[in-house]
Amino acid sequence: MDSCGPCAGAMGSERSVEEEGSDDLESVMIWSLEEAVQKQILQIGSSACGATAVLNVLQALQFDILPDVVDRCVQTRLRKNDAPLAEYLISRSVAGATHQQLIEGAGKASEGRVVGRFFSFYPERCVQLTAWLANWMRKGAVAVVTMNMQVAVPDGKEIPDAWHHQMVFGVDTEKVYMTNPLEIEESSLVKRRLCSESLLLVRRHDVLTRLAGGTDFSIFKQLPNHSLWEQLDVAGQVGWMVSQDDVTGEVSDYVVIPAAYKSGVTLFTLRHLDVTSELLSASELPLLH
Repeated sequence: MDSCGPCAGAMGSERSVEEEGSDDLESVMIWSLEEAVQKQILQIGSSACGATAVLNVLQALQFDILPDVVDRCVQTRLRKNDAPLAEYLISRSVAGATHQQLIEGAGKASEGRVVGRFFSFYPERCVQLTAWLANWMRKGAVAVVTMNMQVAVPDGKEIPDAWHHQMVFGVDTEKVYMTNPLEIEESSLVKRRLCSESLLLVRRHDVLTRLAGGTDFSIFKQLPNHSLWEQLDVAGQVGWMVSQDDVTGEVSDYVVIPAAYKSGVTLFTLRHLDVTSELLSASELPLLH
């Protein structure tokens, strides 16, 4: 179980979550494993893990809505694989969906009957993840985790290519049960992936194979978040990568760019439930000091 250490007493309204969940939490399940195998919806399209997570949420809340309708409501953004390098990198920074798109998409697809609330986990929060999730799940909420999968990669495993949204269909003391794909992960690992800066690593191959389209990065200055691109010196990173000598082994494997996503948990519930007002008025999770 994740531990808050010295700051646990500062959790205020979350204190009861620890007390009722830290010792006696066996499991809280929206679906059993067998039901999850049958009911979960797998990736419906390229970059559509967000829309897929919303589909699973809606199914858990007893809605039957077509995948293309949900995808359209979420407004999934695609990578511009055939664009010049600068445009490609910009498309990578927003490909898929943000938590706000998930909330708006679920509301639109359900005709306003489903509402959502996002809780940021970065910077790191003082919370026992499984107990906190279990508390809301018992009240009728369904969670979607937005994780940076490029964080906490096991030794020997290749760094994934993207962030990921997954619906949570169950928790127990130390495990989080998720869909698309069906996974049971240690809560400590999930929590690490939930606590990440909004950054994305773009592979060397994906950069170098798009140099033929030119390296004019002036388009970065037109972006609303252009200062982030400047702070990371994305153009400079690309220049350094291009100039490196493969023979010496001194190569950069990735270019780091800003990402539109925020790591954390979005909780969804039916608008008419009593828990909805509690959810929407709940305080942000306290920072880990």
